[in-house]
This record gives sequence, structure tokens and C-alpha cells, in this order.
Amino acid sequence: MTVPRFGYGAMQLAGPGVMGPPADRDGALAVLREAIDLGIAHIDTADAYGPRVTNELIREALHPYPDSLHVATKVGATRDEQGGWPPAREPAQLRHAIDENRKSLGLDTLDLVYLRLGNAEGPQAGSLSRAFETLVELQQQGLIRHLGVSNATAEQVSEAQAIAPIVSVQNMYNLAYRHDDELIDRLAAENVAYVPFFPLGGFSPLQSAALSAVATRLNATPISVALAWLLRRSPNILLIPGTSSVRHLRENVVGAGLSLSGEDVAELEEISGQA
Repeated sequence: MTVPRFGYGAMQLAGPGVMGPPADRDGALAVLREAIDLGIAHIDTADAYGPRVTNELIREALHPYPDSLHVATKVGATRDEQGGWPPAREPAQLRHAIDENRKSLGLDTLDLVYLRLGNAEGPQAGSLSRAFETLVELQQQGLIRHLGVSNATAEQVSEAQAIAPIVSVQNMYNLAYRHDDELIDRLAAENVAYVPFFPLGGFSPLQSAALSAVATRLNATPISVALAWLLRRSPNILLIPGTSSVRHLRENVVGAGLSLSGEDVAELEEISGQA
């Protein structure tokens, strides 16, 4: 599975708190269509976003999908009425989630499915074998093409790899939150992709004097610099920054091509030590 390094994360297309429909449905559809026009070939989603909202928007905007497009989705969590993310990793729940993703996306086979672990606070230790083996069974049935893990510890990544091949790990990582440095390097050596979520710091964007200084020096936005740093950090990193704005989407794509000098990188490397 080979995809361009710059993709798009659809989470922000849902309503506030990733619940309900977007305030501007036409605008959300326009962002998805612009992503394809810009050459983006990797869209990340989940049936829990909305729930079902982002999947249905993707289907409405892009189905039938271009042959070059890879749509990645996640299972392992659902939503409650309070907007929480309770785990849903029992075999029956996972089978239901795969069926719902296939239905809402309009796909017979899902290209890439992540098993989402942990909770909203981050990864949690514990075995993933029962849940992951369920996804492997569904893969063997032809419902899933590739497997990955999300919000996982390094030990859980290794446990999954001992059960079946994975093509990608999706964890929180950015300039200020670099807990996965060692894991990224290991996965790069194994030719496994690493997809950082919240690459710009989460719902509250990264704020850093160093980031702003480098951006000013380069006549660029802090977002552009943060994305360019991630692409430079390791060749196995794929980006999926999200936005509900066509203008911001275009800015993100342009920003990812920003060239950083050794001096720029050294200055940015100091940010993680201050976080």
C-alpha cells in the first residue's frame, strides 16, 4: 500500500465536539472535493465521527471513488449521548462497526482499518489480541484490505505485528508531543507508516515562540512550519491535518512543501523540551 505523504483528516467536518452534522454541509462537501482536486489520495475518517457524519459526507462528495484514493477508517470506539468515546472492542461490536463503515462509505472492502485503543486521554496498557484477531478474521473474509493500530503503546504495536502484518500506526504526535520518537524510528526501519493525529497540537493549535519565530523568518505560517517539520522528521510519516475550510486546506498543502534549514530544525527541536 503506497500513498502520497500528504493526506486529509475528516474529523473536523462533523459538528461541534465531532457530534452531529456540520453547520455548512455544502462547505464540507467542497473541502472533500477540493482535496481530490489538489491531488490528495489519503483520507482518514471513522464511523464514530458524527457518528456516521464524515463517512456519509465522503460518500456523497466522492463516490464512486477515484482508483487512486485510499480511505482509512477506525473501529474500536463508539459515541455516547454526552459526546464521550466509550470503547467498543468486543468481537460483535467490531463486526458491526465494519459493516457500518462499509455501508456508510459505500465500499465492499475497506482499504485500511485501524483498531483504536486506549481512550480520550491516550494509550492504555493491555492486550489487544482478542480485538485484533477479530479484525484479522474479517480481513481474511475480504472485508478489510490492510490493518493498522491507533492510540497504541509500543508494546501493543509489537503484539499486533506478532498476530498479522500492519501497514500503519496512528498516534498523537507533534512538535510539542514527541513520546513516540523511538517507535517512529523503529517503524521506519520496518517500512511501516506512522500517521500523527493532532499534528498541529489538537483542538488548541500549537503555541510556541520558537515556532512563531521560525515561521516569521520563513515568511510562512506556524501551521506550515509544523507540518513541514513532521515530513522532515522521518520518511515514514504521513500527514492527515484536518480542516473544514477550503482556504486552510490549500494553505496546508502549500505549507507541507516548505523547506526547513538545519538551523530551523534545531530551533524547532527545542520545543519538545519546553512542553
